[in-house]
Amino acid sequence: MGELCGIWIKRLKRGPMDATQRAKLIENCGLHNNADQGGKRQVTIIEEEKWESLMTSLGTKLGPETRRANLMIKGINLEKSLGKVLKIGDCFIKIYGETKPCEKMNHALPGLKNAMSPHWHGGAYGVVLNNGEIHKGDLVNWVEQ
Repeated sequence: MGELCGIWIKRLKRGPMDATQRAKLIENCGLHNNADQGGKRQVTIIEEEKWESLMTSLGTKLGPETRRANLMIKGINLEKSLGKVLKIGDCFIKIYGETKPCEKMNHALPGLKNAMSPHWHGGAYGVVLNNGEIHKGDLVNWVEQ
């Protein structure tokens, strides 16, 4: 069992990531008021443990919003989770793939993109399966299919 430990909403494309304590998820759309809506990349998720490990190995302490993901979880491994369903609170997200790090990561810190590339360190992305609200501190787990 894991925990939701961070939520960020992106107001506009390439815009800042605003931290929040709760967010609405909209079925087949994504996070309410988030710039990215629809498609298969409605929500992006990273692991706290992997982010902290990256920061330690790179000898720095960037905030997790640097990754530009919507959600940060801990206690759940996202690696090779393609096709799995993640439950956060009462909401469900189907994982459609690995979020590959882009050049923006190297703008934040030289070498960060390459450091994030192996073992899904860049996180995962997915589609929202039901309407609901999530809160920082919600329990997170995989749904058996």
